Amino acid sequence: MEKLENHKRVMVKTLLDSSATGMFVDRNFMEEHGFELEKLDRLVNITNIDNTNNSEGKVMHKIECNVFFKRHKKRIKMDVGNLGRTKVVLDML
Repeated sequence: MEKLENHKRVMVKTLLDSSATGMFVDRNFMEEHGFELEKLDRLVNITNIDNTNNSEGKVMHKIECNVFFKRHKKRIKMDVGNLGRTKVVLDML
């Protein structure tokens, strides 16, 4: 992952989930690495894999960053929530 404002990169293991309804980043991971938050225009409900409500409640923020895989680069937006031990969840890019 690469921060847009200063192009600093952070290596992270990512869960690629073809059934995910979006792209998500863990709030603690995001804060630890200093990514800039963007406030969402409206709150978004997210549910966990087991169909329970996320402990973060409604998503209020997102981040925008570049992601890299091998020689590919893509700019994406991810909702910020509580992902536990998982740091990043990506749907099918």
